[in-house]
Amino acid sequence: MQTFGQAGIFIESWNQKLYIKVCIQRAIMKKTIALYRLGCRLNQAESAVIERQFEQSGYRIVDSKTQARWVIINTCTVTEKSDRDTRRIVNKLFRQHPKAKIVLVGCQAQIQGKELLDLPNVHLVVDNASKMQLVDLLDKADTHPPKFVRGKIDRAPFTLPVAGIDRNHTRANIKIQDGCSQYCTFCEIPFARGPAKSREFDDILNEAQQLARAGHREIVITGINVGTFEFKGRHLDDVIKALETIEGIDRIRLSSLEPTAIAHKVVELMHQSKKLCRFLHLPIQYGSDRILKAMRRNYTVSDMRQFIEWVHKRVPGIAIGTDIIVGFPGETQDDFQETVSLISELPLSYLHVFSYSERRRHKSRLFPDKVDRKIITKESQVLRSLSQKKRHAFLEQFTGKTETVLFEQKKQGFWNGLTDNYIRVYVKSDKDLANVMLQVELQRIDGQAMIGTL
Repeated sequence: MQTFGQAGIFIESWNQKLYIKVCIQRAIMKKTIALYRLGCRLNQAESAVIERQFEQSGYRIVDSKTQARWVIINTCTVTEKSDRDTRRIVNKLFRQHPKAKIVLVGCQAQIQGKELLDLPNVHLVVDNASKMQLVDLLDKADTHPPKFVRGKIDRAPFTLPVAGIDRNHTRANIKIQDGCSQYCTFCEIPFARGPAKSREFDDILNEAQQLARAGHREIVITGINVGTFEFKGRHLDDVIKALETIEGIDRIRLSSLEPTAIAHKVVELMHQSKKLCRFLHLPIQYGSDRILKAMRRNYTVSDMRQFIEWVHKRVPGIAIGTDIIVGFPGETQDDFQETVSLISELPLSYLHVFSYSERRRHKSRLFPDKVDRKIITKESQVLRSLSQKKRHAFLEQFTGKTETVLFEQKKQGFWNGLTDNYIRVYVKSDKDLANVMLQVELQRIDGQAMIGTL
């Protein structure tokens, strides 16, 4: 009987240890998060901030292959494809991680709200106004039924709770602005992000200093309409000048800028600065005055031609890219040919070509004379082919020249990184070149990149 009693005590003790172990594992699992980033650089910047918030609150960030209690997807809704991407990823995660609770945040969450709760395992949908409160929302959501969290977007200057230190990338994005007040007829981003608003100046510098201390040598300034930044009399050029003084930041890069919002002061800074990258992405969207007017773009083809040609002369070696929308309602073959001619003549180094997308809140969905999808596909191919030619011509002028490269990672035996004017460069080296800046002789073109030697 004594032996049986000892065995019973042992079994009870073993059960208690097992119970404690299970409880610990459940507690750890509850604090586990996988984070997916879709869409623009602003989403990337905000995702880095959100990830940092969770880390500071005791959550463990895991990759997509690891089981997590929570899966957060920062969504995009700029095109129909963006919406499909969200649904595709949700369905994929439901199959791979059937026990995970999925959280959808960002622009698609703002526009589509409660209907996203119908997707499998989606437990929480959080709009743009509330996504910086995700830590508190998740702490409460585990024991509550699925819901849509909606806040109020305003125009007040804003701050961010933590620095968006990005351990997955060499370059760091820094958000200085949000929203847009332009209301182009093809775009619903003003409905997803609200009107234009700017970040407090000192808060930008505080984050930039933390990013520099964390080892980020290149900072990418981002927002929805960055050129409209204004805080107590300070503008985009003032942000750039302040960032130039921060020790450890060797490069400052501008993300996409609306053509109507970029000041000549910024281009002059690019001409003079040792840190501001020779790179501009200007989404001109189309090359016909008739379509630009229908898009409500507030500039003419002549305006864009003069500005881009001036920038190209003022900043030697600059890479200038653009966005073009194909198939806008009412587009004719004459309109398209005007666009092809403009792109062919301008000193552009690449194009991003987008097929026109019907969005539920923009005005152009009500416009007549929709363009056939077959025509859109054909025209897109024409412009993408033209983009490849423009890119090759841009790269060709740097063959045999020496440029500074900030290296990022090693793939298939080659280290790769970017020049300040956005040339992807590959070199062979046995050394660890991660986050190292070196002079590289650019020898030959390889597709959309270049091969170099140290």
